[in-house]
Amino acid sequence: RFSLLLLNLEEYYFEQHTANHVTNKGCRDERKFRGSLKICSKSIIFEPDDNIQPIIKIPLRDCISIKAPEDNEANNPFTRDTSGGISVVCNQVFLIKERNIIAPYKTVRGRTEHLFQLDVAGKLGDVVQTLHQLYRASCLDKMGDQAAMITAILQSRLARTSFDKNRFQSISETLHMECKAEMVTPLVTNPGHVCVTDANLYFQPLNGYPKPVVRITLQNVRRIYKRRHGLMPLGLEVFCTENDLCSDIYLKFYNYQDRDELYFLIATYIENHITEHTAESYMLQWQLGHISNYQYLLHLNNLADRSCNDLSQYPVFPWIIADYSSSVLDLTKPETFRDLSKPIGALNKERLDRLLTRYQEMPEPKFMYGSHYSSPGYVLFYLVRVAPEYMLCLQNGKFDHADRMFNSLAETWKNCLDGATDFKELIPEFYENDSSFLVNSLKLDLGKRQGGKMVEDVELPPWASGPDDFLQKSQEALESQYVSEHLHEWIDIIFGYKQKGSEAVAAHNVFHPLTYEGGVDLNSIMDPNEKVALLTQILEFGQTPKQLFTIPHPRRIIPKLKSLSRTSSHSVSITESPVSPNEESFEDLTEESITLAWNNIAKLKLDEQYRIHKEPVTGIAVTCNGSSVFTTSQDSTLKMFSKESKTIQRSVSFSNMALSSCLILPGDTTVISSSWDNHIYFYSIAFGRQQDILMGHDDAVSKICWHDGRLYSASWDSTVKVWHCVPGETLSNKKHYFELLAELEHDVSVNTINLNAANTILASGTKEGTISVWDVTTATVLHQLPCHSGTVFDAAFSPDSRHLLSTGEDCCFKVTDVQTGMLISSVTADEPQRCFKWDGNTILSGSQSGELLIWDLLGGKVIERIKGHTGAVMSMWMNEQCNSVITGGEDKQIMFWKLQY
Repeated sequence: RFSLLLLNLEEYYFEQHTANHVTNKGCRDERKFRGSLKICSKSIIFEPDDNIQPIIKIPLRDCISIKAPEDNEANNPFTRDTSGGISVVCNQVFLIKERNIIAPYKTVRGRTEHLFQLDVAGKLGDVVQTLHQLYRASCLDKMGDQAAMITAILQSRLARTSFDKNRFQSISETLHMECKAEMVTPLVTNPGHVCVTDANLYFQPLNGYPKPVVRITLQNVRRIYKRRHGLMPLGLEVFCTENDLCSDIYLKFYNYQDRDELYFLIATYIENHITEHTAESYMLQWQLGHISNYQYLLHLNNLADRSCNDLSQYPVFPWIIADYSSSVLDLTKPETFRDLSKPIGALNKERLDRLLTRYQEMPEPKFMYGSHYSSPGYVLFYLVRVAPEYMLCLQNGKFDHADRMFNSLAETWKNCLDGATDFKELIPEFYENDSSFLVNSLKLDLGKRQGGKMVEDVELPPWASGPDDFLQKSQEALESQYVSEHLHEWIDIIFGYKQKGSEAVAAHNVFHPLTYEGGVDLNSIMDPNEKVALLTQILEFGQTPKQLFTIPHPRRIIPKLKSLSRTSSHSVSITESPVSPNEESFEDLTEESITLAWNNIAKLKLDEQYRIHKEPVTGIAVTCNGSSVFTTSQDSTLKMFSKESKTIQRSVSFSNMALSSCLILPGDTTVISSSWDNHIYFYSIAFGRQQDILMGHDDAVSKICWHDGRLYSASWDSTVKVWHCVPGETLSNKKHYFELLAELEHDVSVNTINLNAANTILASGTKEGTISVWDVTTATVLHQLPCHSGTVFDAAFSPDSRHLLSTGEDCCFKVTDVQTGMLISSVTADEPQRCFKWDGNTILSGSQSGELLIWDLLGGKVIERIKGHTGAVMSMWMNEQCNSVITGGEDKQIMFWKLQY
C-alpha cells in the first residue's frame, strides 16, 4: 500500500523499521498495530500490516517533540515493553487509504501522541538522531535552506554506502563504472547507486524500495536518450523496446560528467548492435509511410526530452478532432478536424484578439498565454481515473473540484476553445489502445457536480459507441489523409521553427519565457531560496519541448490511391482492374516491373566484362535499343562498343586531355562528351566524325546533362551553365548554334550535377562538399547546403523528386528534403561510394574498392555486397526498367550486370 507517492514533492524516503504503533498507551483500550515505520526527509510514515487500518503520515514540521524514553526508564524491568519506543507528539496527522480505499487524505488536527516500538531496540538511538536532524531541516524558514540541509544528509548517507557487488548476476562480470544517482518515476525520485558492468546496468536504491536492485541487460537496450531533468542536463533514459512510450529506467545524476560517462558506455555497447536514430531518420521513414503519424510523434517527443517519467515534460499529442456533437464522424470533411497550423490558443479568434491586446500592452518579457499546453496538472487531469494517487500527491492529498474534472470530451474541447486560461493539448493515451483512463473502474469517489451528478466515466461524443470505439476512431483520425497532409504544420509549432523568435510571434505561439529550454540558467542563481521557488514554478507550469527543427518541416508523401490498393489485403488482378488497357495501365505495368526489379536488386549478377580503355572509365551512355555502348575515359578516348559483336567499333580522341562524361542525344545520332580541356565535343554517330565543339568553360568540364534542347554543363571553373542548342542540319554540315541561357554561380569547383525527373530542378555538388538545389526555370538557388566534408561524388533525385541523395569523399550518404532543404537522413559507409542509382528507398552504389553495395536506406545498412571491379567504380548506367546495369571502373573495364530473378 505504501508508495513513494505518499511523500511530498521533492521528498526522499530514507529507511524503514519493523515496529508496533501503540495507541492509548497505558489505558484500558491500549492497542498495538504491527507495521513498518518509514523515515522520510519531511515526514514519518507508518504503514500497518492490517489493510483496514489507515497509513499514518506525520509531517515533521508539524511535530512538537520527538523523543525516546529516558535510558534509566528503558532499563527498568517494569517498563520493559516500552523498550525501543519513539514518542512523537504533533499537532497534525494525515490518515491515508483507510480500508485500503484510494481517497483524499483525512486530516486530524489537534495535539496527538504516537508511540512507535521498534523490533530492533538497538537502532533506537540512530533513528531518533536522524529524526532530530530532519526535524531541524523542516523547521528552517526558507525552502532553499531546507533543501540544502536535506541534500547534505542524503549525500552523506550515499557516501557511507556503496553498490553491493553480491547483487551482480554473474561473478565473472567486469565493473566499468559506479556512481550515485536517482531513479526517476512520475513526481518522485529515489536515490541510490548505479553500476555498469560489461553485461548489465544496475540500480540499487538506498532504501531497498521497491526492490533491492533493478537490472537492465545491456544486450536488450534498443534506445538511449540524454534528458534534461529539472532544467539541468542530468537525466538519462534507457529503452529496451523500439516503439514503446514508457522506458525501462530513467536515471538522474548529481553531475553531468557521470551522466555523460554512463551514456558513452551504454551507447558504445549498443552501437555495435543497433543504429542510433535521429529525428532525420525517423522523418524519412514517416515521409515514405514506413511509420505511422502516431509513431512519428512518439519519436519526436522522445527526441525533444519528453518522457512518461517526467510529468512536467510528458509527451504532447495534438487535438485532432473538432467535432464532438455529430452522431457519425466523417473523416472526409476538413471541418471535422482542428486547424493544425495554429496553436490551441489561436483557434478562437475572439479569444486570441483579447490575448493579443493584453500582449501588446505587456512590458517585457511579453507572452501571449499565461498557461502552457502541457503540464503535470493537465496530464493528471486526463489520467486521474487510472492514476488517482499521482493526483493526490500533486495536490497535497486532494482531488480537484468535481466540476473542474475531466468529465466530458465535448466540454473539455469547448473549454480549450473558449476558456480564458485553457490551452492544453492532448496526451498519447488518446491515440492508444487502453481506454481505462476514460472509465472509473476503480470506483473512485471523485465528488459531486453542481447538478448533483457524481463524477463517473468520461462522457463520450455521440459518434463513439464506447471507450474502445472512441480510441479506435481517434486513431483513424490521427492516421487520416487530412492529418497526414497537415501534421507537419503542428510539428512546426510544437517542435519546429515556429516555436521561438519572430516566427513564434507571427504564429501566435509565445509562452512564458521560463517555459523554454535555456529560458533560465539555474547555475547563475546564487540564492538557494530563489532557485527552489523558480524550479517549483517551472515544473508545475510546464515546459516547451526541446526545439528539433529550425526550418519548415517537410510534408508527408501521400501515396496515390492506385499504390494504396497494392498495400491492401488483396491486390486487384489485371482483368478486374477498372483501368482500361490503355496508356495508363501500360505505365502501371512499367512501374510494377521497376518496383519488382528494385525489390530483387540484390540478385544482380555479372554477365560480361571487357577491358576496353587504357585509363579509368568516366562515363557510360547506351543507345535506345541497347545495342551500342559509348564510354569515355581518362585516356582521352570516346569508344563505341557493340554488345552483339562484343567489339569496339569506334575509338575517337578529341584532344590529349581526359574525358569526364558522355550522353547520347534523343534519336541516337549524336554523342556529347565533356573534357578536362574545358570543351564539350559533339560527335555524329551516323557520320563517324566530330561535328562540333562548345568552348564553354574556363576549366575542366566535370559533368553534362541534357533535356529538351538544353545542355547543362558543370565545371571546375565554379559554374554550371545552361545552353540552348539548336542542331545544325547535318547534311549541309552546318554547326550547332549555342545560346547561353543561364550561369549558376558557385564558390568552388563543381564536380557533379543531376536533373530531377520533371527537369525543373537541378542539383549540383562541389569539391568542398556543398550541395546546391536550383530552380532551372528561373535560374535561382533554392537551397545551399553544407552536406559533405570533401568532394561530392554523385547526387540524384528520387523518382518523385521529393528527396535528393548525395554521396561524397566523407563516406556518407545524405538525404535532403527538396522542398524544405532539410537534411533528413545520413548513413555512413566504411569507404567512399563513388556513384549510385536509387529508387527512393534502396540504393545500388559503386564503392571505392570496386564492390557494388545494396543499401536499405531506412535501416541504414548494407543488405548485399557484390564483387565487382578491382579499384573504384567510377561510373554507372541503369536502363529504364532497372533490370540491367553497366559499370565502368578504375581498372579500365566495363562490366555488364543482369538481374536474375
